[in-house]
Amino acid sequence: MNPALASQRQDLEDAATHLGRAHDLRFHPMFGGLMAYFEEKPCAWLSAQGLALKLDVADQDALLTHAGAARFRHREGTITSRGYVIVPPALCRDTGQLAEWLLRSSRAARTPKKRPRPKARPV
Repeated sequence: MNPALASQRQDLEDAATHLGRAHDLRFHPMFGGLMAYFEEKPCAWLSAQGLALKLDVADQDALLTHAGAARFRHREGTITSRGYVIVPPALCRDTGQLAEWLLRSSRAARTPKKRPRPKARPV
């Protein structure tokens, strides 16, 4: 495994362990990176760009105030993700703070998204 991915994985595992919920975290290889699932819901994307957490809009805005945080891009030249924000490396190394952000991510994953109602078709 790529050393950067291994380090990101370890940071996330440490955060889950800090919460006493290491058993709720699992990983699945995807597109050259790792998708992390917490409580069986996608919560993080680990890639060459860094560890990106899936967050609600308000939490995205809060994380983006930290130096080094940025919106995630799946590939260079593509639009930024609407749900994932890269966590600054300094924050990743702070297990207590990363654990807090992991909890916020798990809440975002559990929040049902409002879907627009389908338009009625003319009869």
